[in-house]
Amino acid sequence: MTTLQDCQALDACDPLRPLRDLFDIPEGVIYLDGNSLGVMPKTAAARAAEVVLQEWGQGLIRSWNTAGWFSLPQRLGNRIAPLIGADPDEVVVTDSTSINLFKVLAAALSIAAKDHPAKKLVVSERSNFPTDLYIAQGLCKERGYTLKLVEAEEITAALTPEVAVLMLTHVNYRTGAMHDMPAVTAAAHAVGALMIWDLAHSAGAVPLALKASGTDFSVGCSYKYLNGGPGAPAFVWVHPQHANRPDLPFLQPLSGWWGHAAPFAFTADYQPAPGITRYLCGTQPIVSLSLLGCGLEGFEAADKLGGMIALRAKSLALTDLFIQLVEERCQGHGIGLATPRSHAQRGSQVCLTREHGAGG
Repeated sequence: MTTLQDCQALDACDPLRPLRDLFDIPEGVIYLDGNSLGVMPKTAAARAAEVVLQEWGQGLIRSWNTAGWFSLPQRLGNRIAPLIGADPDEVVVTDSTSINLFKVLAAALSIAAKDHPAKKLVVSERSNFPTDLYIAQGLCKERGYTLKLVEAEEITAALTPEVAVLMLTHVNYRTGAMHDMPAVTAAAHAVGALMIWDLAHSAGAVPLALKASGTDFSVGCSYKYLNGGPGAPAFVWVHPQHANRPDLPFLQPLSGWWGHAAPFAFTADYQPAPGITRYLCGTQPIVSLSLLGCGLEGFEAADKLGGMIALRAKSLALTDLFIQLVEERCQGHGIGLATPRSHAQRGSQVCLTREHGAGG
């Protein structure tokens, strides 16, 4: 039987132990919900005060330049890029995951319509996070596509020549099950389909090689494992081969002024900015963007202690221990494990089932 002393001994020899001091967790709280909302970095409150009282209160409109507000989406994107396996200047932080998914799915459908007009099928997992499915339902209806939902084990068989886009969340929000990103992406490309990954439950928790996997588009949020704070803006990545297609300049349909090539020229006609910047839309939420920087400081501190490889090893050790404790101490209570045991098949969360459900 695993004891409290056993767990304390693991803490004592943990090489990542210094990172605990970067976060403000209430006394006596054991927090197990970072896959929904990350904890607050200790620097966040002071940073919020600095943005509001100094940059806004004193700097006023000058702070768009003097405080670097205008370039925050790109600068934060460059800090997220190494966490997801992207290159510099390929990621921007902006809007919400839902809105960014709308942008990239719309772009993917525009590419499919031009390159493979006979393909009229979008495939996703039935247990995908609902907002992803809602966005897909709306766009498919608008663009004349059919959305097909399948179980995880049916994805490969569902990849027929009619599929234009495969849209999946890397780690399932209900089970913690993780897809094999390179293998699934290769299977989609084998039938000429474009691949979209939602990284909401894997960015900051699992080492990712987004660009190396051949993925076409990706989105993710920053208020979970990236500890950006409630409602923190999401991020979007587009493979460079798609970002600057001259034959499809309006791939991203939310063509707001922030994504214009020359936003302060105030011309009547939209001209998309080069690269990922065209995936910006309207004026950015500066306070939220600024606080995200505090969350990313934790990952930059972790780089000196082994980076994402070390964080993943700690995550797996913690979840292995949690599973072990549940099985040791909760026998006879109708509790089962929904999350795969295999390290290669799970993210950074453990999901349990209860024999009689929530009302039992």
